[in-house]
Amino acid sequence: MTLKFPYGLADFQSIREEGYFYIDRTDRISLIEQAGKQLLFLRPRRFGKSLWLSVLENYYDLARVDRFEELFGELKVGRAPTPKRNRYFILRLNFSEVDPNGNTDAITASLHRHINSCIHAFNVYYRNHLPQPVEWVMEDSFFSLRNLIATVHATGHKLYLIIDEYDNFANEVMTSQMRGQDRYQELVGGEGIIKVFFKTVKASAEGRGLDRVFITGVSPIVMSDITSGYNVVKSITHLDEYHDLCGFTQEEMDNILTATLDECPAEWRVPDRWEEIRFMLRTFYNGYRFARKEGGSLVYNPTLTLYFFDHFSRYQCYPDEMLDENLAMDRNRIRFAAGLPHGEAVVNQALDLVQPLVTRRLADDFGIDALLKDEQGPEFLVSLLYYLGVLTRVGVNPFGKLQFAIPNLVVRKLYVERMRDSLISTFEHIKARDEVSETFYTTGELEPLCDFIEARLLKVFDNRDLRWSNELVVKTLFLVALFNDVAYIMDSEIAIDRGYNDLSLILRPDMRKYQLLDHLLEFKHLRWAELGSKNAEMRDMTREELRQLPPVARKLAEAKTQLAGYRETLERVYGEKLRLRTHAVVCIGLERLVW
Repeated sequence: MTLKFPYGLADFQSIREEGYFYIDRTDRISLIEQAGKQLLFLRPRRFGKSLWLSVLENYYDLARVDRFEELFGELKVGRAPTPKRNRYFILRLNFSEVDPNGNTDAITASLHRHINSCIHAFNVYYRNHLPQPVEWVMEDSFFSLRNLIATVHATGHKLYLIIDEYDNFANEVMTSQMRGQDRYQELVGGEGIIKVFFKTVKASAEGRGLDRVFITGVSPIVMSDITSGYNVVKSITHLDEYHDLCGFTQEEMDNILTATLDECPAEWRVPDRWEEIRFMLRTFYNGYRFARKEGGSLVYNPTLTLYFFDHFSRYQCYPDEMLDENLAMDRNRIRFAAGLPHGEAVVNQALDLVQPLVTRRLADDFGIDALLKDEQGPEFLVSLLYYLGVLTRVGVNPFGKLQFAIPNLVVRKLYVERMRDSLISTFEHIKARDEVSETFYTTGELEPLCDFIEARLLKVFDNRDLRWSNELVVKTLFLVALFNDVAYIMDSEIAIDRGYNDLSLILRPDMRKYQLLDHLLEFKHLRWAELGSKNAEMRDMTREELRQLPPVARKLAEAKTQLAGYRETLERVYGEKLRLRTHAVVCIGLERLVW
C-alpha cells in the first residue's frame, strides 16, 4: 500500500480515518495520566505538538466513545486503555490564533474573542450532552469559561482543558520591534491579561470541575513571567520518557525510508541509494536531544521529515529546498536573541563546531528580565536558543558543564542567512556575491571570491564583541559567502579521520549531474607583526609578494599538508564520483587573503 504522509496535517481523527502514516506514541497516555493533572510540554515550533494534543482530544472526548475502536483499537493504548478514556468534556484553545498586533487593549480583545469562539464551538459540539448551553459574554471570556466549567460540573463529568501554543502571541509581541517588550510586560505583569487567564484556570482546578490541563508551548519565559499566576503546573519537557513524544527516532526513520523505497522504481531500491538518502536525512534533519540523560538517542524534526517524504514519495527526488519555508521564520527568533545583551556573541559563536557553547545548566525558569540583564553569563541566552530549537545538547565537558551546538544543516542555514542579511544587504552586493560564488562552485577560482571577501566582508565585519579566534572569523565569512544547501552539503568543520576540515562543500547526490565541483578549504591566520618589523609597508604588497614571505609560505604549506590527508579520506569514501578541489588560504591581519 502506498504510504500517505500527513505533512501539514495535525488532526488525529483525519489521519486515522484516511489512512495516513502514523507513528504510535499512545503508550505515553498512561504515563501522562500518572505524571500530574496540570502539565506543561515544551518543544520548538512545528515539532508535532498539535498532533499530540489532537491524540489527547480524541482519546478523552466523551462524545467520541463510539469511535474508540476505530481510532485507537489497533494502537498501543487500544490494547490497554486507561479507565479515563472517553470520560471528559474537552475544551481546546490555540493561542496562535490570537492576534498579537495593536496595543494591549486590542490584544486583550482578540484573546477574549478566541476563547469565546471556542466556547461557542463547544456549545454546538456538545449540545446533546449539556443540560443547557453555556452562557458566554463577548467582553469577558473568563466569565464565559467559569460558566462552561460550572455547566460541565452539573453533568457529573469533568473538563479537560487543552491549550496549544500557550506562549505564541506573547512571544510575537515580545520579539516585535513596535514597543514589543513594553507591551509584553503589560500582558504578563501585574494584572495583565495572560496572568489573569492562568489565575482563572488555576482557581477552576480547585474542585470546581476542571480536572486536567495539558499545555504546549516553545519556552518557559511566559510561564516564568506570570509567576504566582499559575504556579501549579508541572513541566514534563525534559523527562526521559517523553524525549521522543514528538519527533522520530533513527530506527523509525530507517523503517520509513525502507517502506518508501519499496514503492519506488528499481534504481532507488539498492543499498547505495538507501545509505545516500539516510545520510541526507541525518545531515539535514536529525540532531535534537530533549532528555536530560547523557547518551540518549537523538530525534528528527517530524515536520521536516514529513515534508521530505511527502515530496520524495510523490516525485522520487529530493526537494530543491531541504528547509520547509514554514520553518524559515525561525530566523527571526535568532535575530531577536542576537539583539539581546551579549546575544550577538553567543549567536555567532554557535557557528564554531570545534568549541561548542557551554553553560553550567539548562535554565527552565527565566523571564524576559533575565534575558535583558547586561551583567550575565550565557546561561539564559543558550537556554533560550535551545528552547527555540536552534541549539541542542551535545554532551558534557570535562568540567561538568553542558555543551550545546547547532543540531543540523537546516538550522545552520538560519544562522548563516541571518549573518548574511546583516553583511550583504544591497542588490549590488548580493549580485556580486552570487557571481563570485558561482564562479568558485564551477571552476574553483578563488581570486574573485577573495576580492569580494576582502572588499566587502573583512572591512565591515565587527569582531570587537565576538571573542572569536581570527581563524574562526575567516571561516565564518567564507561560509556566509559560499553557503548553498541547494547544491551542497555544507559543514564548517567536518570530522575526517579525527582531523577537522575548516569548510567543506560536498555536492548533494542529486546535483552531481551538473558541472559543479566539490571543495575543501583550510584556513590559517597571521598577524601583521608576525611578518616582521616593516609590516606597514607589507600592507601594500601584491598577493604574489605576500605569498613569497616565509611565514606565509609556511602556513600555506601546513594547510596543504592537512588538505592532502583529507583528500585521501574523502576519495576512499566517495570514489570516482568525487570532483574535489582543495584550497589553502591564509588571512593576514583580517585584511588580506593569500592562497
